[in-house]
Amino acid sequence: MKKQWLLLSLALVLTFVGCNKNDPSSIKLESEDDKTFYAMGFMLGGNLQRLTLSEKELAALYKGISVASKNQKSEVDMAKYQNRIQEVFKARMDKVAAKEKDQGGKFIDTFVSKESATKTASGLAYKVVKEGTGATPAAEDVVEVHYHGTLTDGTVFDSSKERGKTISFPLNRVIKGWTEGLQTMKEGGVSKFVIPADLAYGDAGAPPKIPGGATLIFEVELFKVTKAADANKADASAPTAAPKKKK
Repeated sequence: MKKQWLLLSLALVLTFVGCNKNDPSSIKLESEDDKTFYAMGFMLGGNLQRLTLSEKELAALYKGISVASKNQKSEVDMAKYQNRIQEVFKARMDKVAAKEKDQGGKFIDTFVSKESATKTASGLAYKVVKEGTGATPAAEDVVEVHYHGTLTDGTVFDSSKERGKTISFPLNRVIKGWTEGLQTMKEGGVSKFVIPADLAYGDAGAPPKIPGGATLIFEVELFKVTKAADANKADASAPTAAPKKKK
């Protein structure tokens, strides 16, 4: 499904900008429709980052869409290149993921050595910023936290702190790095986690904000731990019509 979504994204983005002979940067966003299509292109275009396309490759894509949209004959044997498309996509994404992992590994080593952080057997690195005094969660428990997530270059990809609202969730329903990391904390504590891709979103990433192979950095504050048994009792006693939180 990810590959199909990426292919669809390519087709849509290139239809919007590739078939227009004008320089996209010169186009003025005047109407609400202009702005809507710009927003759509911006959202879908994030997937193109994963392919690191050259100008010539982009031009070839533009040409293919232009020819197909005019119902003209393809210059290549489409049956032959269907499989080749998948092979190229996978090779490009694997290359990006490998580079991200290499950079992430170096980042973790520096974090451990310079900040006296702890590195676990799984590869998770963490540093206690503020020691808590309350309960420590188990994997099945529900935790209430604030967090601020960035890539190794400092780009923010998600932050409950910026939204100004804490979030609660079962600890075993998030990425492995969180499940392991939160179990090193106590209520009232603050920790910094540096999570390698294998404990986060892997080679696929979570586009468009998190590239494949990305190492993630989180600063997490743990407010409350609700034991699994107590959380289940609360759910069971809730009225049938009570809204359920998104997982």
